[in-house]
Amino acid sequence: MRWLIIATALSLFCSFPLAAQMAVPPSGATPFKDTSAFRPPAGARLAIIEFEDLECPLCARSSPIVHAAMEHYGIPRVHHDFIIPSHTWSRVAAINARYLEDHVSPALAEDFRRDVFANQTRISSRDDLFAFTRTWFQAHGQKLPFVMDPAGRCANEVQADCMLATRLGVLHTPTIIVATQNRWIEVTDPSQLFAAIAIAESSIKHSPANGMRHIN
Repeated sequence: MRWLIIATALSLFCSFPLAAQMAVPPSGATPFKDTSAFRPPAGARLAIIEFEDLECPLCARSSPIVHAAMEHYGIPRVHHDFIIPSHTWSRVAAINARYLEDHVSPALAEDFRRDVFANQTRISSRDDLFAFTRTWFQAHGQKLPFVMDPAGRCANEVQADCMLATRLGVLHTPTIIVATQNRWIEVTDPSQLFAAIAIAESSIKHSPANGMRHIN
């Protein structure tokens, strides 16, 4: 039954014009204003693109699913911050992660984000976040700087992501996109992420570049 659903979805997906939207499941699809950024990074045929807020409970629940899918399918994730204005500490957490990404490694920054999600219920204020960050840095052999982002570079990177999200028409977190070079799928239910990736992978195998004729 699962593969029948995937096959049906694939036939619909491949019938759409290039860069057309599909949502899995269809309910709750976002009316994006611009989808030009929904492309895999250079050298990748398929990627997960995610807009997230480190204080968002739904993001915390979807994070293990997203990373399990990355490992299972061997595909990259393009991360973007999208800060919810009412959240009290997520921007600071995002800046902390950007510091690690820029000054240590992207992999360690991802570990920090995942650990923030795992401990999210224990962080209710900026003071809690500072205590968590200090302990985390010590546990990972990193020296916590006296001022995390003195020149504001990391803050600017986070804000640039937020501005990108606004331009694209992102409305909520998490917003998860599975993108090929020609088409993309919005995953409105994170539990359907594996199915969405299977659809996207099948579309690549049946694309014109692989000898299959495509009719718009």
